[in-house]
Parts: sequence; C-alpha cells; structure tokens
Amino acid sequence: MPRRSGENPPRHPRVHALKDKRFDSFKTWSGKLERQLSNLRGKPRPTSPEDGSSTTPTAPERNLPVDRFFDALEGPELDTLRASEEIVLPDDKQWPFLLRFPISSFGICLGVSSQAIMWKALATSESTNFLHVSTIINTVLWSISLALVAIVFLIYLLKVIFYFEAVRREYYHPIRVNFFFAPWIALLFLSMGVPPSVTSKLHHALWYVLMAPIFCLELKIYGQWMSGGQRRLSKVANPSNHLSIVGNFVGALLGATMGLKEGPIFFFAVGLAHYTVLFVTLYQRLPTNETLPKELHPVFFLFVAAPSVASMAWAKIQGSFDYGSRIAYFIALFLYFSLAVRVNFFRGFRFSLAWWAYTFPMTGAAIATVRYSNEVTNVVTQSLSVALSATATLTVFALLVTTILHAFVLRDLFPNDIAIAISERRPKSHHSHRKWFHLRHGSSDTRDIENYLKFATSEGKDIEASNSVDAPSPDGNNPNVQA
Repeated sequence: MPRRSGENPPRHPRVHALKDKRFDSFKTWSGKLERQLSNLRGKPRPTSPEDGSSTTPTAPERNLPVDRFFDALEGPELDTLRASEEIVLPDDKQWPFLLRFPISSFGICLGVSSQAIMWKALATSESTNFLHVSTIINTVLWSISLALVAIVFLIYLLKVIFYFEAVRREYYHPIRVNFFFAPWIALLFLSMGVPPSVTSKLHHALWYVLMAPIFCLELKIYGQWMSGGQRRLSKVANPSNHLSIVGNFVGALLGATMGLKEGPIFFFAVGLAHYTVLFVTLYQRLPTNETLPKELHPVFFLFVAAPSVASMAWAKIQGSFDYGSRIAYFIALFLYFSLAVRVNFFRGFRFSLAWWAYTFPMTGAAIATVRYSNEVTNVVTQSLSVALSATATLTVFALLVTTILHAFVLRDLFPNDIAIAISERRPKSHHSHRKWFHLRHGSSDTRDIENYLKFATSEGKDIEASNSVDAPSPDGNNPNVQA
C-alpha cells in the first residue's frame, strides 16, 4: 500500500527496540552523556514518550545495599520479585540478550571442561587400562571446552563493556557473587585437562595468574562472612557458596601437579577451614529454614565437589593417596550416594540452568574414584570408576542437548533477569503491605496472623473469634472442616 505524503514511515520493531531508552540506566555509555553534550551545545535533547525516554530511570549513583536484595527478592537464590516490588526495566518486552545472560552461564563451562579431565584420567591411569581409552577423546573434549569457554567469556565480556551496571548488580547480589569464581575455575579445569599432545608441562606463572583473582574474591567474600551484617554466612548460606570454596582445592591440585609446594598448601588450608564452616551452616539451613524449590534440587550435588577435589589435591601434595585423602574421598562418596538414592528428589520439574551445577561435582567424584582405584585396585574400585564415569558422561551429554534445545529451538533459556532490575528504594504505596508480608513470612505464628487479617476486617465479628477457628466443637468435630 503506497504511503501518503507527510506520513512517517512505519517503525521496524527491532529498530525501535534498539532505540528504546528505558535501558539507558544499565548501559555503560548511556544517553546521559549525549544529553549533557547536547545541553552544552545549547541544543537540549527532546524526550519522546514513544521511545520510553520520558520514563527512563536515572542511572544508579551508588551500590545497592544487600538489604534491598533481601527486601525485593525472594527464594533461596534471590531471583524472584516479591509481589509488592517494582523493577526499573520494562516488564512488557524481552530485554537485550546481554542483559539476560547471567554469570551462572559459566556453569556450562565447568561441566564440559571437567569431562576433558575425566577422560584424560581414564586414558592415562593404570587401573583403567583395560578400557583402552584413547587420548583422542580427551583432545576433542578439551578443544570443545576451550571453544565454549572462549564463547562464554566473550559474551560476558561484551556485557561488561556495554551493560556494566548489570554486571555490578550481579556482583553485589549476595548469591550471584559466588558465580564470579566460575570463570577462573573453568580456566583451572582447562589447564588440568590439557592433552599430552599439546603440552606436558605448564609454566608456573600460569598458576599465579589464575589464582590471583580467586584470592582477591576470597578476601571479599570470606571477610563478609566473618564480619557480620547482612552478608554474614548464616544469612546468605546457599549451596552455590561451594563455588567460592572449591576453587581453593582446584588451585591446590593444579599447583601441586605443576610441582609447586607452598602455594597449594596455603589454598588447601584456606579451603579446608571455610569448607568446614560452610558444610555445618548448610546442614543446619540457618538462613530461612526453607527448602530449595525443585528447580534447584540439583545444586545439592555441589556438596560432593569440594571433598572430591580436596582428596585429589591432598594426594598430589602428599605424594600418595594416604589416609587424609581417603577420608575426604569417602565423605564425597557418601554424599554422592545419599543424593543418588533419592530419585524422586531430582525429577518432576522443568529445565533450569541450575542443573549444570551438579555436572562437575559428579565428574569430580568419578575422577577421584579413578585416582583411588590406582591405589586400591580391585574389581569393586574399577567397576565403581566405570559406573561413575559413565553416569557423569551421560548426564553432561543429556544436559548439553537439552540446553541447546532450549537455547535455539524453544528460545527460553535466558528469560529476563529480574534479580538485577530491582529498584533502589521500596515502593511507598506498598509500605504497610510489606510490613505484614515480612511479619507473615518471618514469624512462626503464620496461622494466627492470617486469622487476624481475616477477622479484623469483618463486621460484627469479634477478633477473638480468630482464636477459635481451629477449635473443635463440643461434639468433637471441627465446624470449619467440610465433608
């Protein structure tokens, strides 16, 4: 249909999305600088309600306090917006891909790169020679892992460049901050899984380069656990905290493999001390006494990761799989079996990226079993090595296929990341409601509060009637229970 003269050409949806100004507050180079330059030239930039610039939130000027994350979000992973809260980004459209790409995506790298280490162990261990595993499998998996890590690193680097505010909010998120260990752990895995055909000896400088960011992150995280406040361990404890622990043991294992001594012992000691505290805290579930939702049940396998890697690290430091290594290995093996027998615990829920959290712990347990079978070689240990390795491989393959399906076919792998878009202040209109919300969910007398809210607004009802809601009638029957 020909366009009439004077009419504006129709806007292409994608072009209009690129011009949407409601995301400016999260952009590294937002429209704020452009407006300031326009004002200096004496040509103020007009705002148009069509492009959303009239409702553009101001760029955040300070870090969000941790209290805001607990007030605005709920769930064990703090990724669900409370009903009384609002977000600063539009909720009526899909956000740009970089804003939806979370730091937890590095979990995929951990799962695939750990497979390269496992197949390298199967190909080079004496106890598994009967399998006749070729080192070509290790080379192929390591190459795939290298490409995958490079792609994820590049995408997240683009997010750092173009949407630094989103990265900053993930860093200050009390749960997401643990995943900032994942990129460096993935690089440690790549270093340990390097094929013999590529190199047989790594330079010591590589270990110091990879452990430096882990050490800096630990100074921040462990210091917050100790110093108290809202970021104390009893408040933010979550299975994902294991990611901040396992890096110590992975680094100790790599360092000892490279021939270093003092550095690996240092990180092993730091990891052992904090793993003990974290293990006890998570067992007690002190923060909220809430159970994880079904989508996050697989992250319980992170309990297996630290003792599995710790057993191998100590064996490499000590020179043999001695009693200390065996104690750590048996702890990991028991935790593995205690989770594996709970079949109903890991079925009946939709796919989530959190599933990748239990791939590298399962692979770590398989690698530790292979190392143990080198010391105690018999039918049982060899069979266990094969069984755990097969289970880990099938799990990673199934998850990889499922992830590709959700990413490129269903296109629902990366929804809008609500956790990074909370407002800096609590909405005033919901202040009284939020007060009752906290009271309901923070008190053990939930039923009394619900009864109070129910009967306090009823005409002709006495408030004390709420105390008799659950009381049985004289004939022994509860009048509120219908047949």
